[in-house]
Amino acid sequence: MARKRLTVADIAALKGKRQLTMLRIFTLDEAAAAEAAGIDVVSLPPELVTHPRYREVAPSLFSMTGATHLEAGTREDYLRRAGDLINRGADAVYCSGSMQTVEYLAREWIPVVSHVGLVPARVGWTGGYRAVGKTADQALALLDECLAYERAGAIAVEIEVVPPEVAAEISRRMKRLSLWSMGSGGGCDAQYLFAMDILGEHKGHMPRHSKVYRNFAAEYDRLQAERIAAFTEFRQDVEQGAFPSDRYLVKMDAAELAAFRARLPGVK
Repeated sequence: MARKRLTVADIAALKGKRQLTMLRIFTLDEAAAAEAAGIDVVSLPPELVTHPRYREVAPSLFSMTGATHLEAGTREDYLRRAGDLINRGADAVYCSGSMQTVEYLAREWIPVVSHVGLVPARVGWTGGYRAVGKTADQALALLDECLAYERAGAIAVEIEVVPPEVAAEISRRMKRLSLWSMGSGGGCDAQYLFAMDILGEHKGHMPRHSKVYRNFAAEYDRLQAERIAAFTEFRQDVEQGAFPSDRYLVKMDAAELAAFRARLPGVK
C-alpha cells in the first residue's frame, strides 16, 4: 500500500505524539531517496518542487518551499508566489517575513512555516550565527514569538539552534503550532537536518547539530580521481593511435568500398 502524504491537519494532530523526520533536499535523487527512506517532511527549492518529475518520485513527502522575506518582496508578492507553488505541488510555504505577512498568508489558507532562533535571513538582529535563547530574557522572547506565530495562523516554525530545554518548554505550550527542530533538541515535533550534512558531501564547516551518516565527500574524491584517470587514458589512446580501434567502428562492405573509391573525383 502506498504511503499517505501528511496533511496540515495530520501535522497538527501528531503534535506531541511522535517525532517527524525532516530533510533539506536539493535534487530529484535526494527526493527519491527520502521517499524510499520514509522521511515525513522535506524543505526544498521552488525549482525542485515544481519539477515535472518531482511528485512522480516523491508522492508522499510533505513538501515545504518558498523564499526568505529578502527575496519574496511584498506580502502580495508572497501570496501570488505561494499560490503558484501550492498549485504546482508544494504543501506549505516558508516565510521569514513579518508577523503581519504570516497572518496575511494564513488568512488566505496558505499553510505557512516560519522561523525562530537562529534565522539566517535575520542574523544581524540576534547577534550573528550563534545560539539564541541562552538567557531567560531571550528564552521568554522566543516563547512570545512562537505564541504570536500560532495566533497568526502559522502551521509550524523551524526552531534553529535554541537550547533544548527552552525549545521543549516552548513546544509544550503550543496548542497546535508544530516546532521543527534544527539543533534544538528532541522536545520538539520534528528533527530537521540538511541532506548534504547527513551525507557528508562537503569539506567545510559542519554544523554542530548535524550528524554525518555517510562520507560522500571521500566518494566524490575517489570518483574524481577515476574521472581524471579515464580522461587521461582516453587522451593517451588517441595520441598513440589505439583509439578508435576496429571494435568501435562500422566497416563498409569491400565491394561497396571499391565502387565508392572508383567513383571519387580525380580517380581514373
